[in-house]
Amino acid sequence: MRLLLDENIDRKLARFFGDEHDILTVKQRGWVGLENGDLIEAAQEEFDALATMDRGIPHQQNLRAVNLIVLVLEAPSNRLADLTPLIEPAKAVLLSASLG
Repeated sequence: MRLLLDENIDRKLARFFGDEHDILTVKQRGWVGLENGDLIEAAQEEFDALATMDRGIPHQQNLRAVNLIVLVLEAPSNRLADLTPLIEPAKAVLLSASLG
């Protein structure tokens, strides 16, 4: 699965997903500063999923019309220590999630 990490997520989190995922960050892809709608539009052309901490995305975007899994990570902060406990549940969701 090709996964894009939003710019609000530490790039070091990618290594915790393991080899079964091909992961890039928004910064690596050159998409820093794209608004959510533009980011989702671009991401769905190249990725299977977008991981973000932006809780507003489901309310601001019509995700049912998107050809992308949008995984919203909820943690006290975007520090690696707060995000790593979410990896295993996130991997399970990615395996069973549908687009949009």
